[in-house]
Amino acid sequence: MATLTPFTARRIVVKIGSALLVDRETGNLRRAWLESVCADVAALRKAGIEVVLVSSGSVALGRGRLKLPAGVLPVEQAQAAAAAGQISLARAYDEALSPYGLSAAQILLTLENTVDRRRYLNARSTLSTLLSLGAVPIVNENDTVATDEIRFGDNDRLAAQIAVTVGADQLILLSDVDGLYTANPHSDPTARHLPEIADITSEIDAMAGDPVSGLSKGGMRTKVLAARTATASGCALCITNGGVDNPLAALRDGARASWFLPRLDPKTARKAWILAMKPQGVLEIDEGAANALAHGRSLLPAGVAKVMGRFGRGDAVSITGPKGRILGMGLTRYTSDETRLIAGRRSEEIPEILGYPGRASLIHRDDMAL
Repeated sequence: MATLTPFTARRIVVKIGSALLVDRETGNLRRAWLESVCADVAALRKAGIEVVLVSSGSVALGRGRLKLPAGVLPVEQAQAAAAAGQISLARAYDEALSPYGLSAAQILLTLENTVDRRRYLNARSTLSTLLSLGAVPIVNENDTVATDEIRFGDNDRLAAQIAVTVGADQLILLSDVDGLYTANPHSDPTARHLPEIADITSEIDAMAGDPVSGLSKGGMRTKVLAARTATASGCALCITNGGVDNPLAALRDGARASWFLPRLDPKTARKAWILAMKPQGVLEIDEGAANALAHGRSLLPAGVAKVMGRFGRGDAVSITGPKGRILGMGLTRYTSDETRLIAGRRSEEIPEILGYPGRASLIHRDDMAL
């Protein structure tokens, strides 16, 4: 598996569960282990690789701070525990990353933030900006406000959606197992470890239903479901044992793992996703803007000559040239009414025209398929 290690990716999402981060008996943070993970993150950043961490742990840490009993908590108490624990969790990451000159940035999301295109674009823009500024985003579900209908339900699913959102090359699930087996290796001596999964077949789904190393059936099944989401978007997914110190370095050095392989790279998969959308409007652009897009630039308001249709922020629109030639599709950052007001105008004029600061580009190049 030399070609699939954390040090061959451009952008990585790493998922960390509560069981790895918090001692089950004491409820205390496993600080030394966390520091080893952050040392791995620093090594990745030094190698030019961007890292997003999806971390559980707020409820587990908050339970101790608020002296709540063991066992399943009522919703109100669980949300209170998340609110209290989130402070400790963010501080712990910031303290563990700071010796390497890295800043932690907390991102709290609900399912709504990634399924609604407008909120999705906002989340994507914030995460991309943080990465460009050298920060390490620490993402968690917003348990203080999330209700069942807007919950991810598990951090494997959240991590997969974050990987899609940021266009990650690899998603690494740090688990209490070292991958997927054909059966439970503790009860079946013929069970084989699967180092590489090219296709998620019905047989793979069946294997995921067998608990391994203390994982519930849902535990492994959610990882395979996460693999479906990630690989469909061009992101490889890895399941590996995170219980050891420096688990990412261990993976780099050949630790056993299961890799689910994507069929496309993230950029190609994203473009295919955008092109498959139904356009809600049309933007006709001038020759200068068409030339800029051909050279990988974003679409600025100044290049828009005509706006047709009605659309909202995050909707897909067709992009045509001055003679009606279809150039591609993109996700717009402005509504049709806003676009009509700023079409043909310079980006620095947007605040005065709309009455509030806006984004410089109408369609960012990462949200465009030509």
